[in-house]
Order: sequence, then structure tokens, then C-alpha cells
Amino acid sequence: MRQLVFSVLVLSLSLLSACSGVTVRDYTQIQPTLIMEQFFDGPLRAAGVVKNFNGRVIRTFTADIKAYWREGVGTLEEDFNFDDGERQRRVWTLQPDGSGGYLGSAGDVVGESLIEVSGNSVFLDYVLRVPYGDSSLDLHIDDRMYLVSPDLIINESVMRKFGIKVGEILLTIYRPSTSAGA
Repeated sequence: MRQLVFSVLVLSLSLLSACSGVTVRDYTQIQPTLIMEQFFDGPLRAAGVVKNFNGRVIRTFTADIKAYWREGVGTLEEDFNFDDGERQRRVWTLQPDGSGGYLGSAGDVVGESLIEVSGNSVFLDYVLRVPYGDSSLDLHIDDRMYLVSPDLIINESVMRKFGIKVGEILLTIYRPSTSAGA
């Protein structure tokens, strides 16, 4: 009985920690204001780490991003290079949703991502299909970006499976002409 109570308590705490009281609207007044069509336009670079569920860094990576807008629709071509030699490519399409946000899609994203923008922040919520052995896993991604300066974004992502945190990603996105990410 004690084991059952402990299991239910751990599961309940995990589910509660998956819910966040912070919304993108909490950043409405924070400057500088992130304008997607301005920051995500032209060549960008990224550098970051992937952490496991314990917070231990298990991979590092860099990425080249080609960002552009045509007829109001944004495209982010992301080419990742991981420290173990793996390379990944993700191409995001950002479609305005009519309410100041966007709907995002990419080849390895299941369905569409809701993208909310407010103040200096952009929050994305999506399911990412990642290779796992001979199969794949669908992970829920809570992705949050914060514009720190006109040329630098700090990005944090929490990955969950069945509501339980399985990892996180921390990265910077910056203009290559700056030393912000170096």
C-alpha cells in the first residue's frame, strides 16, 4: 500500500510540475520587443547543449539558420551539427494566425505548433518526433525564447514524455556578425 501511495504521489507531482503558471503574456512590457520578421530575417547562428532528465549535458551542437519571409510567411532553414558527428536539418514554416501569433510546421513536428509572441518573448508548444533506435519517440516540447538584445535570443526548451520531463535544451541564437554567441 505504501508503494502505491508513493507512486501516485510521484506521478501527481510530475503532472503538476508539467503545468506552468508563466505565460508569454507575462512578458508584454519587457524590452526589447521581439518582432519575428525582424529578428528572424537573414543568416543566424545557434550554439547549445542538450541535457538529460537529470540536468546533465549529454550533447552539444551548433546550427546555421537561414531565415526569410515571403508574402508574410516565414521560413527557418536550420542545419544542426552535433558534437558526436550527427547532422540534422529542420525547416520551419511560420504562418501568421491572425491574432499576432503564428502556426509553425516542420517535417519532424507532429501537427502544427502554436507560436505566441509578446514583449521580448516567443513561446512555442509542439510535439517533436525524434529518432530513437530503430523507431522514433514523440516528445512534447515547451520552447521559450527571450530577446536579450537586437542580435541575441536565449532559448530554453523542456522535453516531456507522458508529462514527465525527459530532457532540456539550452541555446543562444545570434547574428554571425556579432560575438554574442561566441
